[in-house]
Amino acid sequence: MARELPKHYQNIRKRYEEYGQALSELGKAMKDAGPLDEKTSQLIQLGASAAIRSEGAVHSHTRRALEEGASADEIYHSVLILTSVIGFPNVAAAVSWIDDVVQG
Repeated sequence: MARELPKHYQNIRKRYEEYGQALSELGKAMKDAGPLDEKTSQLIQLGASAAIRSEGAVHSHTRRALEEGASADEIYHSVLILTSVIGFPNVAAAVSWIDDVVQG
């Protein structure tokens, strides 16, 4: 599933090529450094995205988790279990952003 990167992100990468390359290399290095599979990594990043209330990142990591074989139930559960940590309002917002992708 090909997805277009947000225009703002593309603009930053174009304006600051070395920075953009470093970001890409950091992401790859971190994924290659550990034992977690890609699906698990996406679910963790989804939880972190929910915690910082980043709608775009929740959308992105939901899509990526689905691409890596996560079920809708796994995706929702990875956010719902954060309720006691990040609070219901943050979880509710994240669920609505997940809905955008899952029910899309």
